[in-house]
Amino acid sequence: MRVTRVFVGEPLAAGRSSTLEGTAANHVMRVLRLREGDALTLFDGRGGEYAARVSGFTKSSVQVEVGEHRPVERESSLHLTLAQGISRGERMDWVMQKATELGVTRIIPVITERTMVKLDERQSERKLQHWRGIVIAACEQSGRNRVPEVAEPTAYYDVIRSFEPSTTRVLLSPAGTLRARDLPPSGHIAMLIGPEGGLSENEQEAAIAAGFLQVRMGPRILRTETAAIAALAALQHDFGDI
Repeated sequence: MRVTRVFVGEPLAAGRSSTLEGTAANHVMRVLRLREGDALTLFDGRGGEYAARVSGFTKSSVQVEVGEHRPVERESSLHLTLAQGISRGERMDWVMQKATELGVTRIIPVITERTMVKLDERQSERKLQHWRGIVIAACEQSGRNRVPEVAEPTAYYDVIRSFEPSTTRVLLSPAGTLRARDLPPSGHIAMLIGPEGGLSENEQEAAIAAGFLQVRMGPRILRTETAAIAALAALQHDFGDI
């Protein structure tokens, strides 16, 4: 029987109690309908996971007793950053979820010339919290014990200048002549993907000038969300743990 996994946003320690609140408590009480004594697995993002059992309930929270720490890691050896042009609605949510399942280390939502989603400061913060919730849920489902970083929505030209020279920078482009397997061996890869309308010519030229290598995923034009998942899978296959 599969044991429920729950992220706890505070440091855990064996032999202590912890309180689940908010989304985590609602999921345990109303979706999974766990009872006192039921087992679950907790993780706090610092590495490893903890055996635990439900010890009690209040109207809006769940009390759990934290058991032994298990030094289980399911992280890829490849440090992979996805710089993803912000797309509309469920497309971006889907990328966040699947990128987490595929072992990405960091996700940067990128504001480009053709980004159709307009975010003011308040909307940006709301989106960021929404995306982080999706990433946490994907970690709970996939068995990851370290939560990928989701950066604040960032302007395109700030993103392409932000990577260290030692990072292999990849621009996913139909005009690319390289395939993922042609890239030089690297433990750190940053992959840049445009939004629904793609990157403008000026943006592509700026990325190439900043040291990005143009890579294509075959002869067909992929939607932005499909491109992200296909490229992540290819990179993990060639340089990571798939």
